[in-house]
Amino acid sequence: MPQRRLPVRPDLDQLKRQAKELLRALRRGDPDAIAEFDAFHPKPPPPELARLADAQLALARAYQGPSWPRLVDACRLADAIWNDDREALKRLIARRSDLLREPVLIRESNWGPPLSYAANLGRDGIIEILHQAGADDLAKAFNRAVLQGRIATARKLHAMAGLPPMPDDALQDPAYTLSVEGTDLVLELGARVVDADGRCLAPIATVLGTDSRDPRARHTILEAYVRQGVALPDTAPMALFRGRIDRLEALLARDPGLLSRRFAFGEIYPPEFGCSQDQVTMTHGTPVDGATLLHLAIDYDEMEVARWLIAKGADVDARAAVDADGFGGHTPLFATVVSQPNVLMNMGYAPMAAPFTELLLAHGADPNARASLRKQMHPGYGPDTLHEYRHVTPLGWGQQFHGRRYVSEPALALIAAAGGRT
Repeated sequence: MPQRRLPVRPDLDQLKRQAKELLRALRRGDPDAIAEFDAFHPKPPPPELARLADAQLALARAYQGPSWPRLVDACRLADAIWNDDREALKRLIARRSDLLREPVLIRESNWGPPLSYAANLGRDGIIEILHQAGADDLAKAFNRAVLQGRIATARKLHAMAGLPPMPDDALQDPAYTLSVEGTDLVLELGARVVDADGRCLAPIATVLGTDSRDPRARHTILEAYVRQGVALPDTAPMALFRGRIDRLEALLARDPGLLSRRFAFGEIYPPEFGCSQDQVTMTHGTPVDGATLLHLAIDYDEMEVARWLIAKGADVDARAAVDADGFGGHTPLFATVVSQPNVLMNMGYAPMAAPFTELLLAHGADPNARASLRKQMHPGYGPDTLHEYRHVTPLGWGQQFHGRRYVSEPALALIAAAGGRT
């Protein structure tokens, strides 16, 4: 029986409703409710004899809490921090000082204990109260503040910790969120990008593999690493990641076949910088192994690069390489339908639009090209099983794809309007 997970800001009223719904389901003999109740209640009574307290206990255990009161405290603690309610916070930790060192969300999570949780939100007054009360997760809290771009909060935490030197992984968290401000801060505080032997410490793999897609931030962070001493390879994929059209111009002058070249996974994600060669780990949408620069520009939201490539003569119907099992051969239009930027669009962080689809169709892309693809998503986006799609068009690829968050409905509409068929 899978465990439940509290959201970042749990809602006590919702949990109370869930407990009542569980009790009602038990009493009407719902098999799923009975299975969950039996799995998580330490001594489950017969369903017809269960009381609300029994349902609350089972629900709390399902959320990995020891008891219903602990689940209630999680909600009240999160509310106090979100609302900057210092008096409510003081009452909670005065009654239960152990909350200072337990994860706010009960289970282990990136948000951590109250001090780190508050650092995510930049609640400096709350942080002072927690620190004075004995909270000591200052290093984690600093990392969370940096990750979220809470620079003033990060400086406060660094001072509280006694101005310690930056560890070798200090750049990791701002790399994950592509936080330019966080990167600048930890570099200012002395974070190294290379060690004494010249080995790269800068998290290039994280910058390239994170699920964030903010081209300007990625460009800025990579250039900051270069200024600090990182030697990035002079390759076309890296020039694309850096937004360096000047380097692409130079590489094209050196290799006139660059625009039609298909790049292997290891050329796109250099293993010498710690980039995983597991295609699931390096987050992207439509497969990029064996793809052209135009395919890659779409998944990395590099519109300026895409326009430059097309202006220079890149084929909008160029096909990716086909592997030994017959998978591949997809055109860039497939990448507009299923891509990492679409996840952010579907979460409301970007407009509901399909600019790359418009660009390709405007330059004559075939809406009915066919290819066979297979895709296993990152576990964070689940389900993480391998799916195969044979002889599909871009429209069919999007309509059938198992990870709906990756799919652009605006792109599908444009392709259908252009004569695309399933």
